[in-house]
Amino acid sequence: QVRLVESGGGSVQAGGSLKLSCTASGYPGYCMGWFRQVPGKEGEGVASIGAQFGGELYADSVKGRFTISLDNANAKNTLSLQMNGLKPEDTAMYYCAASAYRDCLVAITSGAYNIWGQGTQVTVSS
Repeated sequence: QVRLVESGGGSVQAGGSLKLSCTASGYPGYCMGWFRQVPGKEGEGVASIGAQFGGELYADSVKGRFTISLDNANAKNTLSLQMNGLKPEDTAMYYCAASAYRDCLVAITSGAYNIWGQGTQVTVSS
């Protein structure tokens, strides 16, 4: 079973930047992605990337501000999310996820992901 461990969350002022990282203990499958959840609200798929051949997907709310990348050299799989131009509405718990299903290549939907990290909090103040 692949384990995912996130790091890099924190607090920042609006307009600032943060970088999230997620290390996978094994082969992640077809995709890795980032999701976020605010208590009382529906979760949102933020960004995803194909594990073998790339191919990035972004939510409209983060396009142009967030960049996802995957470093799978040397048998390590480290997923990153560079977040620039942060806004208060980006405040959420961010989860790293991996998918064993090909559906993940065409959409960022939580139902296509079967392995989840524990989450890391991002707080953006105005």
